[in-house]
Amino acid sequence: MPPAAPRSGDAIFASVERVNAELFTLTYGAIVRQLLTDLEEVEEVNKQLDQMGYNIGIRLIDEFLAKSNVSRCVDFKETAEVIAKVGFKMFLGVTASVTNWDADGTCCSIVLEDNPLVDFVELPDTCQGLYYCNILSGVIRGALEMVSMKTEVTWIRDMLRGDDAYELQVKLLKQVPEEYPYKDDE
Repeated sequence: MPPAAPRSGDAIFASVERVNAELFTLTYGAIVRQLLTDLEEVEEVNKQLDQMGYNIGIRLIDEFLAKSNVSRCVDFKETAEVIAKVGFKMFLGVTASVTNWDADGTCCSIVLEDNPLVDFVELPDTCQGLYYCNILSGVIRGALEMVSMKTEVTWIRDMLRGDDAYELQVKLLKQVPEEYPYKDDE
């Protein structure tokens, strides 16, 4: 039987179980609020959100690969397109675009057209250094690490901070060679 064709983000989003968007948004907001209360320092909250996202990403990649039928990407450019067009649609129901490639093809921006995490959110003046959606940068970093790509993911623009879009910069630091736990010749 031939391998199944890759599925679009829309097709996957239509077929997966979802939670109520408002419940998801409010629950995430409660997590961020609790972190702000517990950790007190905004920079520590940013680090914790990134680490939480990383832990989610290293597990989420398995579900993504199983449900999307995406084959191995040939390069970092294709990987970024799959994240933007399939991954964000599959898990958040939003589309994103990939822009601002550097000459080496190792750094780009992912611009979100919409961000369901920020519905009902206004940052108070005491939280101006907070990257509210920093969990997303951790998810991308964790997922890519599981497919042998060491990356650095940072927020460039954030509408909660007065910018005109949500933009993540994804920089490929190195392609890690895959290591197999066994030798083929034994």
